[in-house]
Amino acid sequence: MSKRRKKDEDHVDESWLIPYADILTLLLALFIVLFAASEIDAQKFKQISDSFNSELQGGKNILDHEAAVETVIPQELIKQEEARNSDISMEQDFKELSELQEKIEGYIEEKGFSPRLQTTLTSKGLVLKITEGILFPPGGANISAEPRKVAQEISNLLVTDLPREILIEGHTDNVPSHSIEYPTNWELSTARAINFMKVLLENQDLKPQNFSATGYSEYRPIATNNTAKGRAENRRVEVLILPYQKPN
Repeated sequence: MSKRRKKDEDHVDESWLIPYADILTLLLALFIVLFAASEIDAQKFKQISDSFNSELQGGKNILDHEAAVETVIPQELIKQEEARNSDISMEQDFKELSELQEKIEGYIEEKGFSPRLQTTLTSKGLVLKITEGILFPPGGANISAEPRKVAQEISNLLVTDLPREILIEGHTDNVPSHSIEYPTNWELSTARAINFMKVLLENQDLKPQNFSATGYSEYRPIATNNTAKGRAENRRVEVLILPYQKPN
């Protein structure tokens, strides 16, 4: 009898290990959640807090609760998605420029302005080329009544849903300008670009901050200056409608 009593006394009661293991599990889960809490908002943190309160009051194991931590998306996947969306935007932009070109071509055909007005869709944007006889007299930069009407009609065609930048470029042939008002082709080409832009901006639907004008004199020819036909080709104003660019 005494030996059995001694054996029972030597046996250590291990029932305390069960709550101790539960406490360790809760502490481990707590540290994990606290670490993840830096990536979640206050609402999510409240959900986690409620879960712990439920556990401490006898609820289910905390690991059985629905995960409250938001999934962190790798930056590389985000960049790939942004690039994909950018490609879609470029496709849509090219389509809209093509539609704008068709609208301008319809106007040119209706008015019988071909080939004095021409459009070209390039990687830089949509180009509208206007030869000298449409807007300006030889050697001049003033826009009279009939050409002004044409310029106003063109301004209506330039109104688009997206706020595109539009560049107005003036060009001449290599025949020197000796007038008092335009002593060189630099002044002549620049004056033509600016005067045409001013008429366009009489349209209240166009934003002046999206426009710019410049003159290139004789230095960007598209044909030879050795023939009358080539010089006529070089005396022109070009309207460059740029692809849409998101504001910074």
